[in-house]
Parts: sequence; C-alpha cells; structure tokens
Amino acid sequence: MEAMIALAGNPNCGKTTLFNSLTGARQHVGNYPGVTVEKKEGIYRLNGHRFNIVDLPGTYSLTAYSLEEVVARDFLINEKPGVVINIVDASNLERNLYLTLQFIEMGMPVCIALNMIDMAYSRGIKIDHEALSRLLGVPVVPTMARSGQGKEDLIRAARQVLEKEGGRTELKISYGPDIDVGLDRMEAIIREVGFMTDTYPSRWLALKYMESDEQIRCLGKQRDAQTAEKLESIVEEVANHLQLTVDSFPEAIIADYRYGYIRSVLKQGVISYSGDRNRLFVSDKIDKVVVNRFAGPLIMLAVLLGLYHFTFTYSEIPVAWTEAMFGWMGEMVDRYMPDGLLKSMIISGVIDGVGGVLGFVPLIMFMFFGIAILEDSGYLARVAFMLDRVFRIFGLHGSSVMAFIVSGGIAGGCAVPGVMATRTLKSPRERLATLLTVPFMNCGAKLPVFALLVAAFFAEKEALMMFAITIVSWIGALLVAKLLRTTVIRGASTPFVMELPPYRLPTFKGLLIHTWERTWQYIKKAGTVILGISIILFALMTFPGLPADQTAVFEAQREDLRATLSDDVDGELEAAEDGTDLSAAARAVHLQLLQIDAAEAEAALRHSIAGRFGTGLETLSRWAGLDWRTNIALVGGFAAKEVIVATLGTAYSLGEVDPEDSRSLSEILARSPQWRPLTALSLIVFVMFYAPCFVSVVCIVREAGSWKWGLFSMVFNTILAFTLSVAVFQVGRLAGF
Repeated sequence: MEAMIALAGNPNCGKTTLFNSLTGARQHVGNYPGVTVEKKEGIYRLNGHRFNIVDLPGTYSLTAYSLEEVVARDFLINEKPGVVINIVDASNLERNLYLTLQFIEMGMPVCIALNMIDMAYSRGIKIDHEALSRLLGVPVVPTMARSGQGKEDLIRAARQVLEKEGGRTELKISYGPDIDVGLDRMEAIIREVGFMTDTYPSRWLALKYMESDEQIRCLGKQRDAQTAEKLESIVEEVANHLQLTVDSFPEAIIADYRYGYIRSVLKQGVISYSGDRNRLFVSDKIDKVVVNRFAGPLIMLAVLLGLYHFTFTYSEIPVAWTEAMFGWMGEMVDRYMPDGLLKSMIISGVIDGVGGVLGFVPLIMFMFFGIAILEDSGYLARVAFMLDRVFRIFGLHGSSVMAFIVSGGIAGGCAVPGVMATRTLKSPRERLATLLTVPFMNCGAKLPVFALLVAAFFAEKEALMMFAITIVSWIGALLVAKLLRTTVIRGASTPFVMELPPYRLPTFKGLLIHTWERTWQYIKKAGTVILGISIILFALMTFPGLPADQTAVFEAQREDLRATLSDDVDGELEAAEDGTDLSAAARAVHLQLLQIDAAEAEAALRHSIAGRFGTGLETLSRWAGLDWRTNIALVGGFAAKEVIVATLGTAYSLGEVDPEDSRSLSEILARSPQWRPLTALSLIVFVMFYAPCFVSVVCIVREAGSWKWGLFSMVFNTILAFTLSVAVFQVGRLAGF
C-alpha cells in the first residue's frame, strides 16, 4: 500500500515532533506556537507499506484567517490525503477538538492522535480514548510524540481508515433553528446548481458562507456571481435576525454550538479529573513570577545578559584554538606550496576568508545551545507574551514577536525563517511592517562581524556590548515599524491572543540536535556560498594586477636597499630560513623589505577591480569612518553577511606586512592605524541596519508579493544605516573619541 497521510492540529500540539519521529527528519521543533508555517514531507514505512507523511502548519480552525490556515486548508481540499491524523493535546482536549469537529464536518477521513497523554496524566486528567472514539466515530490512539510511544499503533489505525470502505465520517451538528434553516436553504441552492461542489461538500460550503469566510466568498463570486449573491443574501438575512433576537453574529453562534457539542461528548465519561481542577500547576506558579508585569522584564533582560556572558566566557578558548588551527594551515601552505596565484588564493581567499568565518563556529555553537535551552523550555513564548504590550505601541502585533526572535532577536537567528514566520499574522499591514523590520535583528551571519569587532575593540566588556547591540537593534526595528505604520503602511492594529505552552525540561539529546542543526547550517553555508563568494572576491581583489611600471618602482626600491647592504648582512639574509634568528642590522633591513612588499600589495589591492570600487565609495563612506577595504567587505555583505568577515580577512591578508604572520583578524584590526573603537562602533551600526542579504530580499519579495517591497528594504535600510553610521562617527569624533 502507498498513501498520503496529513498531520494536522493546533499550534504547539507536537505535530512536528511526531513528524520527525515518524520520518526520521530533523525539522525544527520549538516549545512555542507557529514553528511550522509551511508544509513538510517525509516517508514512513511499516510492514511493507509506504506512507507519504505531510506536516501541515498548525491551525486553530479551517476558516482562512491567516496564511498558515490557508496553506493547511488548501492542501486538504486540493490534495485530498488518504487520511488526516489530527494531533490533539490531551491536556487541552476541549479546545483541540474544535478543529477535529471541523475536519469531520468537512467529511475528511480522520484518525486522532491523543498526544502528550503523559502530561495529561500528570495534571490529573484521565481520558477514556475508546469512549471518545466511539462518540466521534473515528479512531483515537494515545501517543507521546517526544518518545515515539504509540506511533506504530497510530499508523495502523490510520491504515484501517484508509482500507475502510467509504472511510469518511459524516457529522451534522445542529446550530440552532435560525442557522440550521439558513444552512438547509443554502445547501439546497448549492446542490441544485452544483455550486463549487466539484471541490467542496455542499453543507461545509454553506457553513463557510455563514462564517463569512472571505476566501470562499471570493471564489464563489468568481465561479458564479448570481448564486454567490443568493447565498450572501441568506447569510445577511440570518445575521440580521440573530442581531435583533440574541444580539450576536452567525460565526459566534456556530462557535458556541461547536463547543457545546464537544462538552456534551466529554461529559459522557470521556474525561475525568483527580484533585482540584482549579489548582495552580508548576507552569502557572512559575509564570506568576516570570511574566509578572514588573519582575518579568527584569528577568528577561537578566536572561539575555546571562546568555551573552555564558557564550563569550566559555567560547573564548575554543575560538582561540580554531583561529590557531587556521593560522597553522596558512603557515603550512605558505611553507610547502610554490609561490604563485594558486598559493595566494588558498591562503588569502580560502584560509583567511572562509577560515575567518569558520573561526566563530565555537561561539555560534555556544550561542545556539543557550537559545535551544530557552526555546525548548518554553521561555521564548513568555518573551513573546511580555513584548506584546510593547509591540502594540509601535503598531505591530504580538505574533510579530516570534518572527523577531526567529530572525535573531536573541542574536543567532536567521531572517529567512523570520520573514516566513510572519505568515501567522492575520492583518496584511501588520504582516508587511513585520517582514520589513525583522531583518534588523542580529542574525547568525551578523554575529561573527559583531564578535570580531567587539573582541578587537571592546574586549573588556564583550557580554555587555553584545547585550547593548541587541537592545539597539530592537529599538531601531520598533521605531522603523512605527514610522512605517504611521506613513506607508497605515491601518488599525488587531488583537493578540497567545497560548502559553507549559514549561518543559529540555532533553540533552534535543538540545544537542537543535544546536547541531543550526551550527551545521552555518558551517554548510561557509563551505559553499561563502567559499564561492570569497574566491570571486579574491579574484576581484587580485586582478588586473599592478601595472609593470609601478611594479618596477617597488623593485627599484628593493634594489636600492640591497645596494646599501654590507656583504655580511646580504649573505645573512640570503642564507636565512624561516625561524632563523637574524642580527640587529639584518632584522632592520628585513623589516624594510617587508614594508616595501606591503606597500606593493596595498597598491595592487587598490588597483584591483574591487579596490577601485571600494576607493570610489570612500568619498561617501569616510563620513562614517569606513575605509576602502571595509567598503569592499560591505558590498560583499549584500550577498551574505558572513562575507564581511571573510572579505576583511582576505583584504588584510593581501596587504599584510608579514605574510607569515598568523595573528587573528581581530588582532590585526586592533593594531591597524585605520581602526579605532569609534570606527568599529560605526561599522557595527551600519551592519546592524543595512540591506538584508540577497536570500532574505527574495523571501521578502515572495511573502509581500511584489519586488517593490524587496527593493524598498534594500534602499531604505541602506540609507538608514548610512545615516545612523555617519551620525555615530561624527558625534563621536566631535566628542573626542
């Protein structure tokens, strides 16, 4: 047998955990709602049968209020999976069954996974799954997705649904005399003219009209405007009657009756409680402190500061080891490879370029490990809850918080999934404002740039500086959001309701998997995209090479210097090998020769294609304190932010005084006369706010539906970043820094 099985359920019910357990995939799982915003697919095999498992975005209903609900509903309607496994949170059964009812009403073949059954038991909730199965007419299987318990029984039950003749279960709920009469009239019209019945069941279609589902109404007008008008007039008639008689709306009445039906099912011996139902559970007790109006924000700031302190304190030694390893590799290549373009490319383009990025892998791992603890424990959901009040002031929505955090609100995320996470926002204006501002967060690609500059110029206060950078990026993003919401994206805010998941003790295995997943993505990007861009930039920084007349000038300087040497010093320099101790006179000459080499290398770099471009931009960038080498790196950062560190590594390697010098890039920058703390601060501000990387821009275009907003994010962000960078540098310069 080969069939398609869809996994569907409320957000944070364990869908993706079950998907990973079934398929062996490592899709990201988080202890907060909205992690899955697009469908994922995998394969599960059992007893020779092959099942294509599809993980749908979490949704509370099948009414298309948000994009993830549209994705889930469109898939179920258009792809028609053989069976829908509806994952329900056993500890919140009543609320989760609301979606179950809609699947059954829709006529979908359903099998229920009663997930997190262990948590329900720990809360004193006992569920008779056999009684629930009998009353709903669908199989119900207790599961624990985190341990994989019950997954085989679940797939066997799903297979039975697949094999069952006419596996669809019919359910017709009464919504009271007023709505029922309206539904019957609409259903009769739909059946009579075959109005969209090739795609949707007639009663479900009538229900969606009654619930004022905008997507269905638009489709109806496109298919048959006359029939659509008849249906809408019936809905209006019912709505007016309900308004007069019970002062309510059809969609509210429908929701009330659905919950009434669910309660009647649960009261028939399905669910029983031991102990006091109103007692505070451990999560509730923790939340009384953690999300307290006064203590909560202080705890949140302390957690952030602690995370950065942990990262920089414990990653220092492994980062030094990694830098030493790449330094050693450069020395080995320099010692054993013959001089030439290939050797220069391997040392300056690959080892110094990509090595500069990979050198931060230990720091990235420590940061991701800390974030995984916050995420898996459920604390990040509390952060979103607390920040909702702040976000509303700036015209954003509480759901925007998670997109910000995913993008690097706590340094180390990525703007691409952050932009996609905005799909959970129902208001198009709030969604657009969010996806345009999430790239201001400190993603994992910006982190090496900040870490490099902080280590070079603010080494005594690393954790505090990273904390300050995080706060400034949040403030900047919120102020830009306010500006957008009061100008080009004006509109009213929508209310925010968020389910706080219970606190869970993260498993060590889960923390390691999450840390490795993100670190591997970083390493993979450095080994592919960054490597390719580094080699291209190396070529742009190498060719066309110094003209012969200028090369002759430097050669003449060397000859002039050698002409002044005594025979003893000349012989000592000729016979010297790497590591040989030179006399004072020979050392002085050797240093002068190296300075001529460095001046020639710098002249060649300035004459290169990239050098000319960087020098051309210097007219503007010098107002922000940025030199032509930094300009080359920042232009490369339009492709990917990691390239900034890689290009700085290459640029300073090509112009190094001593080619055998294996100092780290941060040490080279710290000793460079062109750099000082104010220059580093100006660059940090520019990197924080300038154009998103190319992949993020493409993602913004796709989510916003127009290149206009992609171009806007590039132009607006770069102008904003340059303005702020100039302001920081000029004010700092006037203040004497």
